[in-house]
Amino acid sequence: MHAKRTQTFFPRVGRRCVLALAAALLPLGAQAAESATVPDTLEWTVPFGVGGGTDVWARFMSHWMGEALPSHPTIVIDNVPGGGSITGTNLFYARADDDGSQMLVTSASTQFPAMLDDPRVRYDYAKWTPIIAAPTGGVVYAQPGYGKDTDTILAALRESPTKFAMQTPTGLEMPVLLAFDLLGLKVEPVFGMRSRGEGRLAFERGEAGVDFQTTSAYFSNVAPLVEAGKAVPLFSLGVMNADNVIERDPAFPDLPTFSELYLAQPGHSRDDTAYQVFHKFFASGYALQKLLLVPKDTPPALIKAYRQAAATLPKREDFLTAARNQVGPYTPVVGEVAAKQLESAMQLSDARRQWVIDWLKSRYGVRVATR
Repeated sequence: MHAKRTQTFFPRVGRRCVLALAAALLPLGAQAAESATVPDTLEWTVPFGVGGGTDVWARFMSHWMGEALPSHPTIVIDNVPGGGSITGTNLFYARADDDGSQMLVTSASTQFPAMLDDPRVRYDYAKWTPIIAAPTGGVVYAQPGYGKDTDTILAALRESPTKFAMQTPTGLEMPVLLAFDLLGLKVEPVFGMRSRGEGRLAFERGEAGVDFQTTSAYFSNVAPLVEAGKAVPLFSLGVMNADNVIERDPAFPDLPTFSELYLAQPGHSRDDTAYQVFHKFFASGYALQKLLLVPKDTPPALIKAYRQAAATLPKREDFLTAARNQVGPYTPVVGEVAAKQLESAMQLSDARRQWVIDWLKSRYGVRVATR
C-alpha cells in the first residue's frame, strides 16, 4: 500500500541570473562555491497529513524561506502521512538526494519513536543536518459539556470516562496522554488517526471528549471552535525557559500549564520519575519540535546558504508578526545551535526508556517493541 501524497506548490517570485562570463573570471575556490547554487525547486517532505500542526508550520515556513533565499526557489510541500510520520520519514531517509533539493520537516512524532528504539524506524537523525528548528506549545481542550473552566472540567473528567483520538502510542500525543494519567483523568486513547487534524475532526463530531493541538493548529482550527462555544481550553503544555523549567506559554498566558496542575497536587514534585519522563519528552518534542533538515552529505555551501537565509528571519519584523499570528510567539533556533540542542534532546537513558515501555503496557495494554 502506498502512502497518500498531497502536494502544494509555492511559486517563485524571481529567478537567479547566472552570468557565465563573470563566473569564469572568479578564482577557482569561488567558482566551486558558486557551483553549489540553490536548486530552482526545493521539495519539502512533510510526513503528516494536511491540516495538522507540522503541516501548518511547514507551509508557513516555506513561504518565508522562499523569500529569504536570494534565488526565491519554488518550494513543493509533499505530504506523505502514515505510521505517525514514520512511513514518510523512512522513505525520505532511503530515497532523498543529497544535492540540496530535498528537505524533511519533522516533529515529535518522528523523534519519539527514534528515542524509543522503535524497530519500524529506519532513519537516523545523526545522518541529517538541521537548518532551522522551532519550539512550539500546545493546548488541551474539552467538550463544553464538561464545564466552563479548568477545575470543573478536571473534576468531571476524573469521574466520567471519555475518548482521546491519537495517532500512535509513541507519537506526538504521548506526553499529553501521560499528562492525563498523572492528573488522574479517565481518558481512554483511540489510536489510528492519520494526523492531529483527523483527531480534531473526531472531537468536532463528538466522538472524543478531549483533544490536543499544537499552537499553530490551535490558532488555525481550534480558536474558532472556542469562540463559537464548541470547545473549552483546559491547559497548555507550557514552554521551557533558560533554566529548563516549564513555565506558562506566552501564547496562552491565562491558561495553566500541566506542570502547574501536577505540582499543585499533594505529594508531587519535579523529582518524581513520571514527571521527569514527561519533562524529557516535552524537551525533545516541544521545546525543539519542528525541524527542517537536509541530508548530512548536502554540499556545505548549500547548507550555509540555507542557514544564512533562516538566520535572517528572526530579525525581520514582518516575519515575527506573521509568526505570532500563525505559529505562536516562539523564537526559531538556527544552524549549529539547533544541531547541538537536537543532539542533546534526542538522548534518552535506558532506564527512562524502560519506564515509558512499562507504563504504556501496564496502563493501556500497549506493547512497545524495541530493537
